[in-house]
Amino acid sequence: MKVSISKLIGILCLAAAPAAMAQACPEKNVLYFQAFPPGGESDLSARHQQVVLKKKCPAIDTIIQYKAGAGGALMWTQMNQLPADGSNVVGINLPHIVFQPIEGQVQYKTGDITPAFWFHYTPDILVVHEQSPIKNFQDFVKAAKADPGKLSLGGSGSNSANHAAHERLNAAFGIKTIYVPFKGTGDMATAVLGQQVSGAMTYVPFAINNKTKMRPLAVAMDKRHPLMPDVPTFKELGVDWVDGAYRGIGVPKGTSPEARKKVSDLWRALNNDPEMKELAAKSGFELINVGVEEMDGFMKDKVKLYTEGASRLNFGAKK
Repeated sequence: MKVSISKLIGILCLAAAPAAMAQACPEKNVLYFQAFPPGGESDLSARHQQVVLKKKCPAIDTIIQYKAGAGGALMWTQMNQLPADGSNVVGINLPHIVFQPIEGQVQYKTGDITPAFWFHYTPDILVVHEQSPIKNFQDFVKAAKADPGKLSLGGSGSNSANHAAHERLNAAFGIKTIYVPFKGTGDMATAVLGQQVSGAMTYVPFAINNKTKMRPLAVAMDKRHPLMPDVPTFKELGVDWVDGAYRGIGVPKGTSPEARKKVSDLWRALNNDPEMKELAAKSGFELINVGVEEMDGFMKDKVKLYTEGASRLNFGAKK
């Protein structure tokens, strides 16, 4: 029986596929450290990745561990003490890892963090409790101006994306509201749902996951979110504001370039999986793919952007 060259190549490729997948999978279980408590966006995204990685690599478990505190700084200060063997990864966030060292109250520098992959972005959103008398953004501004300092907004961490967005909100609309930092979105949710604060400057996934309990007022996107078509963008309200938080994974500084690249490639494969795309869309995550190949340029741009934006938090650069 004759076999054409093209068919022979196809057969060889199919035969090699399991070996290629085996190479792409980690050699041992992944220890995935979280800098924030369970229940927030970082935790939710890690759970999504855990599910998809198990599907791709059935022999591998992703073990999620939590070391929350100081707006993520507790974990990021200690991440370089983890074994640098490619199996230890840490959830990292922008602008947090730029803002915190500039503010100067943490024990790490931005350069101490070694990103391997940035996997998604979550837009800023302003929300109040569903039972709040504030029905829309105009009501919010009116209430804030009528009684400066009375309205309080929860957020995840100090010197974080939520904190920066809060300061931006006050400055852009000439109002004074109080920012109340929590360890993470999970802790903040308890306070907002219990109406211990007036509302929150948070991220789109929080609004989507609590859509029957929260009233979103404005979102920092180019266009209205498809799951919240009635919520105006800040651009519609007169402020050119498209921003939020980026989430990714980092590795201990001593991790070899080869191991870091392998982690980066694995997370890119997870991000491009159809199931991951579906999970992300349902939760309000905007997927991005920034691996080691794009990392230097991406980080250079973000460090410059957030260093310039640090003035909104009323602190100067402290190297």
